This record gives sequence, structure tokens and C-alpha cells, in this order.
Amino acid sequence: MSKIRAMQLTAYLNRFDKNQFQSVMSGLGAPLVLLAIMGMVILPMPAFLLDVLFSFNIALSLVIILVSVFTKKPVDFGIFPLVLLIATVLRLALNVASTRIVLLEGHEGGDAAGKVIQAFGEVVIGGNYAVGIVVFAILLIINFKVVTAGAGRISEVSARFTLDAMPGKQMAIDADLNAGFIDQDEARKRRFEVTSEADFYGSMDGASKFVKGDAVAGLFIMLINIVGGLFIGIFQHDLAFGQAVEIYTLLTIGDGLVAQIPSLLLSVATAIIVTRENDSQEMGQELTRQLGNRQALYITSGILFVMGIVPGMPHMAFLGFSALIGGYAYFQYWNEKKMAEQPEVLAPTPDRGNAKPAEIKELGWDDVQHVDTIGLEVGYRLIPLVDKSQGGELLTRIKGVRKKLSQELGFLIPPVHIRDNLDLSPNNYTISMLGVSVGEAEISHDDELAINPGQVFGKLDGTVTKDPAFGLDAVWIRSNQREHAQTLGYTVVDSATVVATHLSQLLTNNAYQLLGHEEVQQLLDMLAKQSPKLVEGLVPDILSLSTVVKVLQTLLYEGVPIRDLRTIVQTLCEYGPKSQDPDVLVSALRIALKRLIIQEINGGQAELPVITLAPELEQMLHQSLQAGGGDGAGIEPGLAERLQKSLNDASQQQELAGEPAVLLTSGMLRPVLSRFLKHAVQGLHVLSYQEIPDDKQIKIVSSVGQ
Repeated sequence: MSKIRAMQLTAYLNRFDKNQFQSVMSGLGAPLVLLAIMGMVILPMPAFLLDVLFSFNIALSLVIILVSVFTKKPVDFGIFPLVLLIATVLRLALNVASTRIVLLEGHEGGDAAGKVIQAFGEVVIGGNYAVGIVVFAILLIINFKVVTAGAGRISEVSARFTLDAMPGKQMAIDADLNAGFIDQDEARKRRFEVTSEADFYGSMDGASKFVKGDAVAGLFIMLINIVGGLFIGIFQHDLAFGQAVEIYTLLTIGDGLVAQIPSLLLSVATAIIVTRENDSQEMGQELTRQLGNRQALYITSGILFVMGIVPGMPHMAFLGFSALIGGYAYFQYWNEKKMAEQPEVLAPTPDRGNAKPAEIKELGWDDVQHVDTIGLEVGYRLIPLVDKSQGGELLTRIKGVRKKLSQELGFLIPPVHIRDNLDLSPNNYTISMLGVSVGEAEISHDDELAINPGQVFGKLDGTVTKDPAFGLDAVWIRSNQREHAQTLGYTVVDSATVVATHLSQLLTNNAYQLLGHEEVQQLLDMLAKQSPKLVEGLVPDILSLSTVVKVLQTLLYEGVPIRDLRTIVQTLCEYGPKSQDPDVLVSALRIALKRLIIQEINGGQAELPVITLAPELEQMLHQSLQAGGGDGAGIEPGLAERLQKSLNDASQQQELAGEPAVLLTSGMLRPVLSRFLKHAVQGLHVLSYQEIPDDKQIKIVSSVGQ
């Protein structure tokens, strides 16, 4: 029977694998810590167990400070505030346990309160309680007034600046995502890092208060122990005053030092964490890189040498350190010189000594250069941006822009032809479409652009400029100012992102110029693979290819994507036999695509805020339209100017409110007003009444002309 039970137990233990064991043990961690704290506070503890716990407390503090030193990024030690709280509570509970045993057994002297307390009372301070009080007071002042106070202040400032910088960092992530530089997974990862950083520094702000309170508690615990020890020793154990002072003061000082030294280590660990930059590099590497300035080392070595030869000075100490620092500086120089002298591996060049001069060929049609659909010309200082061998990322960014716009607009964006142009200024670039320049700007490829999104909390040192893509106020700053700029609320991007964002904006605004007969035929061929009957009756039976191209270009000009090609072709097949007028077909297509249009403008919101025209003004515009032949030429100039100003003011109000600017008017006025206001009022969408889906609620925010 016992053999069967043993076999059952063995089988159960085999099923209870290592992972289950670790899960059970991790689940018991918190209850065990809580039980240990309660035991130290409530139950008397033997001196041996007290020695073990004091040793564990010192070891834990050493582990924490060393982890703080070797952690590459402060956020990587994200559990530090929790560890700090647990270590502080354990040490305070240990103080309660040691106080109890000191007051109960202290009159026996010696190791009555444990070997650790005895060692710190006799060895560390030499058995002199006066010296012990001075040493303890100095440690307390260092901990409370220097380390803890500084760490607490830095924690407060870091937490405030980190929280203030969150909107700017989130906007930078959204900008990279919208420009196609990163995907959803990378954006989600960056948002998590930003949130984790804010949570960490917010927790550190509170955790620094634990350290400060712990330092204050150490002072009061020492005073209470001395007064309580004197009272117990004199009145309960009949000790002489001098004997009671010596015994209980030594034990109290020993107890205080045992607790104060780990407390000081934790305070230093806290200061290390909050004073480090949030960069992936160990502290030792940072110190070596930033303190290894040869000029500073040479000057320091010279000063120490002069001090060492002054009569009366400790010659060996000063001269020794002078030689050591000077030798280290020379070693750095020798190492850099050796690295610079290493031969570079160059690609072999062909032997041109016997090369025959090339024959001049007769000119042909191949020598006629056609204009590039999309071109990017850069000055010679911007060549590293497009050279992958020099770490240039612009080509990758441009590929991401093309992919994103192709998916959004519904047709393939042509490749971007990039070339250097010595006629440009060194830091200038030019973007052209169909051989015509559509945008240019000057950038600093070694710096980063801090863009003012509308609200910032300070000014930056740098070159004031404008964002090329959107015209926002911006400043060119050094890369080491990035974190500071983000804490002030700026959106910081590198120079490659600036060019790619500018290109994306120009391609979006001029997408209609990129769509030609070849691209439309490709779209129709792709749709024919899925719906052959739908496509075969459109071109050329119902509409010519040129008319289809003109209609799709007009949609893109008005900001309507053409990715729902099936609906577009169905609508053209339905309305094409009735009218060949591109404007009529565009109006029909906009009504068919109204859900897509509203989604692009207002997302999934159930309510659409709109701007309307007063009935009198709308009637006047109808009359002007009829008088001008239907193209808007009959609108009186004064009326046109007032209309533009009123709509511009209303559009800016919507932008400040964080809502889209939409002008709702009649179907007859919509095409004319759309062309008339496209460049006069930025960001204004002109819709007709028929383009509002039935499930959308309209909220009139203003009426122009009343």
C-alpha cells in the first residue's frame, strides 16, 4: 500500500514541473514579506536572527545600488520605487525589532543585542559613544541634507518635465506614423515607452519621499532609544548614570549605524537613478566618455604637479596623481592616433593609363531627357541624408511615404528621382513635380528640428525657422537638446523626417498631377480581374479614357481618395450615358462616395459641425453664378473678399476648437466655391447637402452673412 502511495506521489511531483514551482513561489513572495514585517514588529527576536536580518539588509542595499549603477537606462529599473518602498519598510521594522532587544537586553552589555550591533558600536566607532554620536550625526546630515534633498528635488523636476513632455512625444509618434516612417506595432511600442517613462518618474517623485522620511525616522529613533535606555537602565536595572549612558548609547549608536549605512546606500541609489540621462548606456561608459577630455586632464595634471613641488606639500600624493592623470590623457591621445593611422580599405580603381578616348556617338532620341514625375534635388551637404553607406535614412523614409500615400489615395505613387545639385546652396533641397519646383527649404542635416505644436513652456537656444511642411514656428537644435525640448512641449524630428514630411505634404496636395492615362488604365485592369463585366462596358463604350482621367483627377484635386474604385466605376456606368460633363460626373461620384468623404473629414463621429451661408447670401451667389456663366466669374470682388475673410475666420475658430471646418451649401454652388476657396481658406471642406449621409447629425456652428 505504501508503495502505491509512493508511486502516486512520484507521478504528482513529475507533473508539478519547474514552471509551476516558480509560479507558486512567486505567489508566496508577498505574503512571506508581509509575515516577516509583522513578525519583526510584534514578536521578540533572538540576537542571532537579528544579525542575519541586519546582514541581509546591508546586502540588499548593496545589490540595489550596484544594479542602479549598471542599469543602462533608468526606466529599465522600473521596479525601483517598489523595491525602495519594500527595503525601507523592512529596515524600519528591523529598527523596531532591534530597539526592543536593545531596551530589553541592553543592560547585559556586550553582544546582548547581537554581534552586528556590537561590532558597529565597538569596532566602527572604537567603543567611544561621543565619537559614535558625531559619526552618526555626520552620516545623518549627509543623507538628509545632501543626498536625499537633492534626489528629491531632481525627482520632482523630472516628473513634472516628463509629464509636460508627454503630449509632444505623443505628437511626434503620431507624426511618424502618419508619415509612414513607422508601423502600428512600432508606434504602440513607442507609446508604451513614453507611458512607462512618465509612470516611472512619477513613482520616483513619491519614492524619494520614502528616503527622506527614513532619514528623519533614523534621527528620532536614535533619540528615543537613548532616552528610553537611560530610563530603563537607571530605574529598572539600577545602573549608574555613567554606566547606563555608555551601554545604551553605544548600543543605540551601533543600531543606528547598522540602519543608517543601508539607508545612505539606498539614498545614493535613488540619486543615481534620477540624475542619469534616459540613454541606453552604462554609467561607467558615460563617465569615461564625458570626463575623458584630454585638455582638462592635461591641465589638471599640471596643477597637481605644481602643487606637488611646493615645499611642505605631500609630494608623493600630488606628484603621483599628476603622473597618473597625465599618463591616462597621453594614453587616450596615443590610442586615437593609432586608430586614425589604420589604413582604409579602398575599392580598386581601373587602370586608365592605356584607356582610349571614348568615341563621340551621334545624337539620338535616347539623349532627350524627359522630366521626372517626382524629383528631389539636394545640396552637397545633404548628400549624407540619401547615402545609405553614411547612415542616411531619407531613402527609407521616402519609401514609407510612397507606400502610405498609395494606400490612402488609391493609386501607386511614382518613384522619387533623387540627385545632387551643385547649383543649390549646400543645405538646400528642392522638390519638383513634372519638372516644376513645388517646394524648397533649407535644413541642417546634423541638427534636429523642434516644432512648436501650439503651446510650449519655454524657449530654446538655436536657429529660429519655420517648419517646411506646415509653416509652424520651429527651432533647429543640437541632438543633445532633444530631451530638453520635448520636456518643454516641442515636437522634435530629425532632418530626414523634415524632408520626408515636406514631400508627403506636397504629394498629398498635388496628387491629381500624378494620375495620368497610364495609371488609370492600370487601375481599370486591376479592377477587371475582379469585376470584368463592370469594366468592359465603361471604356470606350460609355466614356472615353480621357474623361475618366479628368474625373478622377478632379476627385483627387478636391481631396477625395479614389481607392473605392468599384463604386466609382459603377457610378460612372450609371451616369455616363446621361452626361459627359466631368463636373456633373464628379458631383454624382461625390454623392456615391459620401460616407468615405465624411469619414476622411470627421472619422466615426455621429455629429458633423458645419458652417452655412445665410439664405440671402446664398441667393446672391446663385444670381452671380448665373450672371457669370456658371464659373464664378460673376461674383463681385468686394463680396468675394468679404466671403473669404468670413470663412477664414470661421475656419480658424473650428481649428482652435479641434473640429474640422466644413462649409455646407447647395449642390450648384459647391463646385464653384470649392475651387474658389481651395487656396484662399486652408483646411476648409466644401460639401453639398446631398453629400451628408442619413445617419449623420448636423450641428451648425456658424452662419456666414448674418
